[in-house]
Amino acid sequence: MLIGEYKHSVDAKKRTAVPAKFRKEIGKRAVITRGLDKCLFVYPMKEWEKVAEKLSELPTGQADTRNFVRNMFSGAVDVDIDALGRILIPDYLKEYAGLGDKAVIVGVYKRLEIWNEENWEIYKKRVEKETDVLAEKLGELGVY
Repeated sequence: MLIGEYKHSVDAKKRTAVPAKFRKEIGKRAVITRGLDKCLFVYPMKEWEKVAEKLSELPTGQADTRNFVRNMFSGAVDVDIDALGRILIPDYLKEYAGLGDKAVIVGVYKRLEIWNEENWEIYKKRVEKETDVLAEKLGELGVY
C-alpha cells in the first residue's frame, strides 16, 4: 500500500528518488503520466496495465472521455528505477507539473503522485478545510 507524504529534490538531470518505503511495491519499472490537479501520477507497471485497460474501454464517441484518455496515454512514459531508486522525469511532464528543484511525493494507495511543493501546500490547505464536507458526502454514498 502506497501511503504518506515525502519531500525530495529534483536534480539537474531531472531525476527524483522514489521514497525507499515505496520502492519494493513500485518495482524496477513504472509509468509516469499527467495526473489531475497539475500533479504527475506514477503507477507500478501492474497497476498501470489495469488502469490502461479500463481507459481503453471508454467510449471514443464522447469527446470528454476521448480527450481524457488521449491526455493520459499521450502523457505516459515508462521509466526504469535506477539502483539508487531514482526516476527520470521527462521535460514535458516536469513542465506540466511545474516542478523545480523540489517535489512532494504522495502515496495514494495504488499510485504515487509527484507535486510541485508550493502547489501541494496550497492544495492540501484547501482540501483540509473541506474535510468535514467531503466526509459527509462520502457518508451519503456509504463509503465513510
